[in-house]
Amino acid sequence: MTQASNLSFRQIHLDFHTGPAIPDVGDHFDAERFADTLAAAKVDSVTLFAKCHHGHIYYESGSPARHPSLSRPLLEEQIAALRARNIRTPIYLSVQCDEFAANTHPDWIAVNPDGTRVGRKPFSNAPYAWQILDMASPYSDYLSGQVSEVLERFGPVDGLFFDMCWDQPSVSKWALALMREWDLDPEDEAHRAQYAHRLAHQYMERYTTQIVAQQRDVPLWFNSRPLSCVPEEKRFLTHVEVEALPGGFWGYMYFPIHIRLVKNFGLPLIGMTGRFHKSWADFGGLRAGPSLLHDCAQALAHGAACSVGDQLHPSGRIDRAVYEVIGEVYRHVKRCEPWVREAVPPKEIAVLFRDPAAHSQAALVHEGVTRALTQLHYQFVFLLVEDRWEEYPLVIIPETIERTEDLNRRMEACISAGGGILSEELGGEPSPFTHTYLRFTADARGSLPDTDHVFYERGARLEERPGDEVFARIVEPYFERSWDRFCSHAQTPSKPDASPFVAALLRGTHAVFALPVFRAYAKHANLACRQLIASAIQRLLPAPLLRLGGPSYLEAVVSDIPRERIVHLLSFVPQKRTADMEVIEEAVPARAVTLDLKVSSPVRKVVLQPQEKSVAFEQSGGRVRFTLDWVEGHQIVVAEEA
Repeated sequence: MTQASNLSFRQIHLDFHTGPAIPDVGDHFDAERFADTLAAAKVDSVTLFAKCHHGHIYYESGSPARHPSLSRPLLEEQIAALRARNIRTPIYLSVQCDEFAANTHPDWIAVNPDGTRVGRKPFSNAPYAWQILDMASPYSDYLSGQVSEVLERFGPVDGLFFDMCWDQPSVSKWALALMREWDLDPEDEAHRAQYAHRLAHQYMERYTTQIVAQQRDVPLWFNSRPLSCVPEEKRFLTHVEVEALPGGFWGYMYFPIHIRLVKNFGLPLIGMTGRFHKSWADFGGLRAGPSLLHDCAQALAHGAACSVGDQLHPSGRIDRAVYEVIGEVYRHVKRCEPWVREAVPPKEIAVLFRDPAAHSQAALVHEGVTRALTQLHYQFVFLLVEDRWEEYPLVIIPETIERTEDLNRRMEACISAGGGILSEELGGEPSPFTHTYLRFTADARGSLPDTDHVFYERGARLEERPGDEVFARIVEPYFERSWDRFCSHAQTPSKPDASPFVAALLRGTHAVFALPVFRAYAKHANLACRQLIASAIQRLLPAPLLRLGGPSYLEAVVSDIPRERIVHLLSFVPQKRTADMEVIEEAVPARAVTLDLKVSSPVRKVVLQPQEKSVAFEQSGGRVRFTLDWVEGHQIVVAEEA
């Protein structure tokens, strides 16, 4: 599993995308003020710009791409000042976004199948829109020269961050020639996608080989790529960065989903958020301290280092107020590091992951899984189908996973060996109804009222077999709502009696849902969906790693370091304060929280960290039990072995 022991844990990603119309770039840069501000905020690494999306460079060079109003050797002065304070200085280079190169060489721009250029359109001032370069064109050589210059001028470097590296299809003359060379059909959309993926690997291979030839052991990251591609791209990478600014298009769900995927890839992790109220380049936008603390604490809980995105003003003057907010958070991060650097996640639940680009419902399924299992306080990760998921006590196979012969064989072998499987089985006869109702058995209902609960998505018709344990049945409506037959405002009400069809059952150690439960929970937040999930898991995992008595919003993540079992508790509630944006303004306290934690050895003490405050506890049967009177924000609880 991933260990982050050699990473800088309190990083800043310091954007400096500066258009050529901005005057006096760097005129107010004060190296001492700059470095002192960052050091006071407990920052230990700053990613600095060699080249931005505008294609301009910010160091001494004879290249015409140097920013036209840059008044000083900015990057050189930044690096010197930070290194004098033992702050690392990895260097940023934009890859497929380079306005200077695009304007100088329009033939280097990627081309859409309809002949238009990829990216920003003429006369458009849309935010986050750039002209996109074609990596099959001579631009790839141009960028290679910039990489060499950076390594020669600043080596040994503390790392290189390549940005905007997605798979970019193109039908430029360069792309067409390369597709023909690779026996791909440019008229076939799937072939164009294959070409784009192969081309990305080609230039990643090229630059990695070039870099290693000039300096060995350079920390490398190619950003903006699908994180599910990390296993096949590990040869190009030294770590993984999960970029997720909650005020941007990522929202608050992207990070907890994807960190649970990449934490299994065996590389050190960085969680990258931003100080911006909205997203990158939100000048003047500053989040509340608790909001930033939430993101950093969530990264720490999963064993990741922290990176906060900022953008330096074109004048070069650093904003001290921003770093007062960041510094408060990073002082907490620094105190927490001893319980994170060597931490590994214990194995409890594995959820099979499908790249959202490959299945239209995958993103919703991942969100539903993450919301439900987090609220139920189970420990889980996302794994790829080809991974060794049989090592986990319980495996969840959602509707999005293609049921191949090999997967079915592995499932059967896992069940035969006593392993738990929870799967959504929607491949049979579809229900004729878009809405049905759930009737739980008494022991599966939990705290839900004893009534029929609506299910808002179409499922399949599943019948029980002898020996099955049914814990929820389908109650069908009188009829499917239509233009000429309907009842009241919405779905048709339920019949009095249950149908012969099953919503959820247990067949040995295989729990089966005949409904798209995870997708439905993401779309509708219906507690009946979550209770179905809880009932199934309770049957398959009767002794979970953690039983937590507390509010559903309290997030709990368990990890291990030698001789210590650690629980991170996060008590925050993102609130929807605009039509399309969630915000955290303050931490939300949770009171009288009970924890019942599985341990492998007798425990000598339970301690709140980093406060170093002992907690009274009881232990028996391989479990330790204790109560926390108050949890607010981020709290680490450590159970130390005797």
